[in-house]
Order: sequence, then C-alpha cells, then structure tokens
Amino acid sequence: MQIQVMLSLAFKAAYLDLVPRFERESGLAVTTTFVGGAEIAKRLRAGEETDLVIMAGKGIDDLIAEGLLAKGSRVDLVRSKIGVAVKAGAPRPDISSADALKRTLHSAKSIAYSSGPSGVYLAEVFKRWELPPAKLHQTAPGMPAGDIVASGECEIGFQQISELMPVKGIDYIGPLPEELQLVTIFSAAIGAKAKNAQAASALVRYFTSSGIAATLAKHGLDPA
Repeated sequence: MQIQVMLSLAFKAAYLDLVPRFERESGLAVTTTFVGGAEIAKRLRAGEETDLVIMAGKGIDDLIAEGLLAKGSRVDLVRSKIGVAVKAGAPRPDISSADALKRTLHSAKSIAYSSGPSGVYLAEVFKRWELPPAKLHQTAPGMPAGDIVASGECEIGFQQISELMPVKGIDYIGPLPEELQLVTIFSAAIGAKAKNAQAASALVRYFTSSGIAATLAKHGLDPA
C-alpha cells in the first residue's frame, strides 16, 4: 500500500529522517511530492488527489473549507520559527534584539526572504522598518532563501529554521529575536478523496508520537 503525501518544505528535512523508520515499523510505503504551500493548493484545486497534505495550518484550514481536505482531519505536527543566516565564513551580524536586527538590515547590501509564511510576515516588518525595496529579494515559491545567501547573491537571509539548517554554504546565526518572532504551526490533513486514509492517519499518529521529539529538535522544530 502506498501513502501519497504532498509536503511543504519546512518539514522536509525532519520528514526525510522519519519516514524510513515509519516504513520499516509499519510495513507501509510512502510516496512524497515536495512542493511549496501555494503549489499544493494549486494542484488540489486542479483536481490532483493525495492521501495526506502537510503544510502551514492556515493553509490546511483554507483547503478544508474548500472541501479539498477532509473536514475534521487537521492534526498539528510541529512549531516552526524563523531563523537568520549568512554566507559561510561571513561576519556574524547582530540579531540580539529587534532594534539590533533593524540596524543590521539597514546596513546590509541585500536581503533574501522566502515566499512562504515567514516571507509574508517579514515583508510587513521590512515595510514598517522602511527598508529600501531595491535591497529586498523574495525567493520564488519552493526556492530556499539559504541558496541565494550561499551563492553570495544576498548578504543575509531569512526563512524557517528547519529550511535553513540543511543548506550547505551558509552559517545559521540563530532565530529572530523573541519580540519579533513568528511561530508557524505546520499541520497534516487527509485528502478529501484519499484512497488510503487509514494508512495516512497512521503516518500522522507517528508524526505526533513522543519518540520523535529528538529528531524534530535536530532539525529546528518543536512538537506542536
């Protein structure tokens, strides 16, 4: 039996660690499509079917309301925070407070941020701080901000911590200051036309089991 999963990228690194264990223990097989949240919504609206979707909780709620995911099936999996990175070996900027980060960004030549939930939030912060639009570079859906920093195209980058940590060629500096931090809940829900809903529910139960907390922490995530 194959469980079909559509997954947004914030949970990807932890997911790749966890799924092989689930497959060994359950005897079930998992097939995964890794795409951004906006692309997941686009595919489901176009009629594509899947057993399970994992993405930001708000997006899950929207798709349930549209009848594309099963009503009452949302389960919160992880809490994800926004982090900051620079190119490997570059000077470490001061991000110790909101004011320090604001000064850092005004002096930076270029800033990368994602098109996901963290990017939507940060776009408002950058606007409030009157950062020049010419230095702001929002990535295309599904493109890690860390890749742009690693290439040297941008001096500093922002994204979910779990999406920055796997990127080679960058130094992860730390999370946003607490007074500025946004925590995003990533959730799972069963597809409205799921062919293997029961097996998908077993995978969700595994993702909420107590034994995976250390793996989540390794990838910059907290249990929801």
